[in-house]
Amino acid sequence: MVSRFSDWIRQAKRNLASAHVNMKEGLYEEACFESHQAGEKALKGLLNLLHKERRGHSLAFIASELGIDVPGEIKECALMLDKHYIPTRYPDVFDEGAPMDYYTRGDAEKCISCAEKILNWVEEFAGRTQKAS
Repeated sequence: MVSRFSDWIRQAKRNLASAHVNMKEGLYEEACFESHQAGEKALKGLLNLLHKERRGHSLAFIASELGIDVPGEIKECALMLDKHYIPTRYPDVFDEGAPMDYYTRGDAEKCISCAEKILNWVEEFAGRTQKAS
């Protein structure tokens, strides 16, 4: 399996940048979704580095497939971001209104913070792994 780790990480960083732009523009639901995407791509990049693959979009389940000790804070962030994968995009998730009516700046800030934690942890772990090789 060819390592595409750097491609996954580059795209994760791009999604994180998009989350910041969306938050700045008041598109809080989009910032939360892009944060989830950043976390997903960072974790899938780590899976790739470890020569593993997993389909699906649940960060918690992706993290469980890594086969390494994942810090509690990262697991909690994965669970939190998973809760924003669908409701950020589909109006019929809520009884009435659209996702834009339900998301706040505080939600966006929390999601971005978690995405940053996951991405930083993945890069630190990968750095230690690549040095050991």
